[in-house]
Amino acid sequence: MTRVAIVLNNASGDGAADAARLAIAPVFEAAGIGAEFLMLAEGDDLAAMLTRILASGVDAIVAGGGDGTVNSVAAAVVGHDVTFGVIPLGTLNHFARDLGIPLDAADAARVIVAGHTVPVDVAEVNGRIFLNNSSVGLYPRIVQLRERYKARGIEKWVVAAWATFRVTRRSNPLRVLLNVDGKRVSRTTPLVFIGNNEYRMAGFDAGSRASLTDGRLAIYIVATSGQLGFLKLTWRILTGTAQGSSDLLMLRATEATIDMPHEAAMTQLPVALDGEIASVELPLRYVINPGALRVAVPR
Repeated sequence: MTRVAIVLNNASGDGAADAARLAIAPVFEAAGIGAEFLMLAEGDDLAAMLTRILASGVDAIVAGGGDGTVNSVAAAVVGHDVTFGVIPLGTLNHFARDLGIPLDAADAARVIVAGHTVPVDVAEVNGRIFLNNSSVGLYPRIVQLRERYKARGIEKWVVAAWATFRVTRRSNPLRVLLNVDGKRVSRTTPLVFIGNNEYRMAGFDAGSRASLTDGRLAIYIVATSGQLGFLKLTWRILTGTAQGSSDLLMLRATEATIDMPHEAAMTQLPVALDGEIASVELPLRYVINPGALRVAVPR
């Protein structure tokens, strides 16, 4: 490895990107690796930026930011013979945590410099990449409401809790028809959650993944509704009794389709992709691409 390009999301304006640059630049310099920093600001054309970077012949592209930034950069890297690195600067950092990448910026840079990589799976819906999960129903509505009120720090969690309370008060379930590896499943549900590999559904590790290399989607269909129903489901997840219960159906597949034939006038649906919302045309076609992204991880 001689040249890397590092995309840092500076759009939040909280100074995390500048601090990360100061922390990681000496790591690459000490290793004799030329590092080009690209400070991503609001309104920048990330796709054009990454096209230029890939054409320049770098050995690795590094994404510094939250899961949304990591997803956007990874989408451009998939299909190219370059290493993908992650400097976790977000609130949750699901992708980095599940791969064991350190949350400290300098330590994460040392992982990239060490050069140990693994091919991890990448999922997509109608050609849109996601590394962690996608969902339809309640969660996209919660995110849309939350995004109306920009907040940072502890205020961000307060807004998220308020948005969740308000949306779950009226579940507005969807009538969906799923085709999962050729098997038809019809359900009325407030939430369908599709994971890039299987999520743990027990205890305080719930929401994490043991592997990103199993080559299968994990599809979770919620059967309960209302605030009391979701509190019950949360309790079952914490106590490890959710899977196999009447509140949650879990399916594994290499491909799946979600449609809403009972809503003939509905042609598009808000879909959450690693925390970002996109309007995607129905039907939603999910597939998994095994080992499509070569990621720098700790040994």
